[in-house]
Order: sequence, then structure tokens, then C-alpha cells
Amino acid sequence: MDRHRTRRQACGALLALTTAGALLLTGCSADGDHTNGPNHSNVLPAPSQARGDGPTSSATAPSSDHLSTFALDVDTASYGYARRTLADGNRPDPSTIRPEEFVNSFRQDYRTPEHNGFTVTVDGARTSRPNWSLVRVGLTTRPTEDTDARPPAALTFVIDVSGSMDQPGRLDLAKKSLDTMTDRLRDDDSVAIVTFSEHAETVLPMTRLGGHRAEIHDAVDGLAALSSTNLGEGVETGYATAVEGLRRNATNRVVLISDGLANDGETDPNAILKRIDGDRREYGITLFGVGVGSDYGDALMERLADKGDGHTVYVADTATAADVFCRQLPQNIDLVARDAKAQVAFDPHTVAEFHLIGYRDRKVADKDFRNDHVDGGEVGPGHTVTALYAVRTNPGTDGHLATATVRWLDPNTRSPHENTGSMETGALHDSVWTASPRFQVTAVAAYFADALAGGDYDMPGAPSLTKLQSRAATLARTTEDKDVSDLATAIREASSSSAAN
Repeated sequence: MDRHRTRRQACGALLALTTAGALLLTGCSADGDHTNGPNHSNVLPAPSQARGDGPTSSATAPSSDHLSTFALDVDTASYGYARRTLADGNRPDPSTIRPEEFVNSFRQDYRTPEHNGFTVTVDGARTSRPNWSLVRVGLTTRPTEDTDARPPAALTFVIDVSGSMDQPGRLDLAKKSLDTMTDRLRDDDSVAIVTFSEHAETVLPMTRLGGHRAEIHDAVDGLAALSSTNLGEGVETGYATAVEGLRRNATNRVVLISDGLANDGETDPNAILKRIDGDRREYGITLFGVGVGSDYGDALMERLADKGDGHTVYVADTATAADVFCRQLPQNIDLVARDAKAQVAFDPHTVAEFHLIGYRDRKVADKDFRNDHVDGGEVGPGHTVTALYAVRTNPGTDGHLATATVRWLDPNTRSPHENTGSMETGALHDSVWTASPRFQVTAVAAYFADALAGGDYDMPGAPSLTKLQSRAATLARTTEDKDVSDLATAIREASSSSAAN
């Protein structure tokens, strides 16, 4: 099965992140000073074919059956939608559970780079299952210190105004968020608005904020729910509007706000993306999905963002909407990396088998790690990406465990860069629950996702929901982090619904 990575399998995954992902990260900002593990000169992910920033070696690359390759992504929609579903007293459909989106919803303790690019952190801890450990690979970019120094933004909002969006927490939430965002963007930023119901319409062509905020507010305030959902036409019209209003030397993005319940026109995400593929590739316009509503078309929205060089978030309430549109968007419009990929090489001497937890739709062929024609993820400033592995070590062996390499292209020059991090078996903590608080948060989030998915991700040493909730509550007090407190609440709601059933 895909989730099992052994010597005869290479795990990978992660889509091409980007889109307003560069501009809207519901991601985790790095904090703390957790350092990378020691570099190991005897085992590298693959022979270098381009200039990189990390250590180099002439050593022979390990066999491909000990490699795991994926494109970077910081989606969080799965976790947001699960929280909303649990708060409503229901259990989320297991098909909507993606552990990587649970993990990437929390702040981490990775060291941030001093310059543009990534730091790579590799750490791990042993679980209660004999010889099995959790190994965390963390990738971090440097936050923007001066938001005024970023390029201007040209944002085309494609807004679902179908009948289903008339329910509370959908179009009303989108309108309130867009109004607030309009007041937060800079005068040299631009906004266009496209709506779609039975048909799509450009309500507002690309318009500079400076001197036109009242006009933009009027356009937002005039949005009203109508009838059916022709999402395909909406995306196609949105891209046409973005191309017509394209601004050179600016960050051009299409932001789709919808409940994803398409029922008219083209509803296949591959066919929708094919229609806009030329504009997406030629102009580098990426698609960012913002999901809303208790009934949410998760699969369609995720597929659109994944294949549209973007990512998705889910907005459940006013607080999360304000965070996405008003804090993260102004801070994270710029890009620091294009086509970013990661490759993890496990040492066959110490590692018997491994599997990547989640990222099933983000796989990249190992041979394509340094093929810069293969899509990776577009990453903005202050982003973190966490990949969690279940690793079974060979009994009685010590030494090098794994080396992780991240490769990305400079967004302006397209020149390739790399950085690496590695760890030894001796650096494994004796227990997940004695590791750093942020490592424990990562583990709790992943274990929780696995529980909601019915154990489909085969995480070693999984505690009961009751024990997970207790761990999360303790970590919430230790970290003084509201997000971790919300996690504890979600686990308690899941435990209660399990008991009721």
C-alpha cells in the first residue's frame, strides 16, 4: 500500500505549493533556535548537478529505494475543515483527512535562515512500538521584515455567489473579510473581482487601491447569492481577468473563494485547469483556494489548488478569516522560492523501512528531484513545511540515519539552490513525549489525523484519543499557544463523538 515505505519503496509527496500561498500562508512561522543535525559526508540524497548552498560530497548516492521525494506545500484546509465539522458535532469523512495539513497548521521550533532560502532541520524520537521512531523534517524560510519592500500585488478574487453561498459563514464571511482586507492593502496594490453562479462575470476589473478604495468596497458590498455553481467558468473568467489586468514586476494571483460544491458547467478539476493552463504557465499566475461552509467540496478545491500551483486553506469563522485575509495576505505576498522540492535519503545500514505520513498526492519521482522542468512548490517568506516519517531502525545499529535536501529556484533569476540537514541515530530522543514541546505538538497533530482517518496512516505508537487530548492540553499550557489549545478542544470533541457512537 502507498503508506508503507520499505526498502523497495520510495516515499514522496507534496504538491506544488504557491499561489496566494505565497501571499496567504495559514502556515506556521518559525520560532526558537532548534538546530539542524550534523552534516554527514558519506551519504547524500543524490549527486549534485547544480550549484547549491549546502555541503557537497563526491560520495555515491544511496540506492533509490531509500529515497523519498516530494514537492513543498503548506495546505491547511483539511485541519480547518475537520475542526469545523467536529465543532458542529459530527465526525469528518476520513477521505478529507490529510495529516500533513494538520501538522502544517502549527508553529514550529526550526531555526530560521539568515538569508533568502531554507534551513533544514531533521530530528526524531522513539515511539512505544519497538524499533519504530518518528522523524521530523522541517523546512523554513525567513519572514519578511519590511512588508513595504515587497513588490506590489495584483489579486484577482474569484468569488462563488451561488445559492449555497447564501448560508451563514459563507458569502457573508467572504464579504466582511474582503472589506477589511481592502483597508489593509497598500495603495500600489491592485484588486479585481470576478463572481460566478450560473455564469461568471467580471464585477471589477484590475483596480489600484490608491484613490479607489470606496469603489472596491461598493463592489464587495454589492455581492449577492444567486443560483447554481459554474465553478469552471468562474476560474476561467478569473484567469482571463488576471491576464487582462496583468502587472509586470508585481505578484499576480488568483484567489478562489468557494464552498467547492460545483453543480453546473465543467466540474472536473483537470478539465478546468486545462482551460487556464496556458495563462498559468506563461504568466506564472497561481491559484489559491479559500474554502468556506459546513458542506464543503474538499476534494475539488484541493485538486484545483494542487494542480494549479497553489494551496488551500479553510476559513471557519471571523477570526480565521481575519487571520488569512488581513494579517497573512499583506505579509506574505512575495515569493522566495519557486519549484521547491525536498528529498530525504535514509541510510540502509540503520534504517530497515520507513513511510511518509501523508502527502499522498504530492509525490515526485526520485529521478526528478533535480529536474527543474518538473513542478515543485512556490513558497513565500516565513513559511514552514513539516514532513513526518515513521522509521523502523535495524536493531543494534548506530550511525547516520537520514539526510534531507531541499532544492529551489530563485523566483527572479531561476537559478537553482540547495541546502541540507541530517541526523544520527544517537540524536533520537528516547521518547516522543520527552522531545521538545513543538515536536510533541507535531506528533499529537499527526496522531489525531491518523485517528480520524481510522488508522489509515499506520502511525507507530498511537495513543488513544483520551491520552492525546491530555497531551494536547498539557502542551497548550506549556507553549501558551491558542492554536494548541484549539487542538486539544478538537480532540476532546472527537473523543466525545466516538463515545456517543
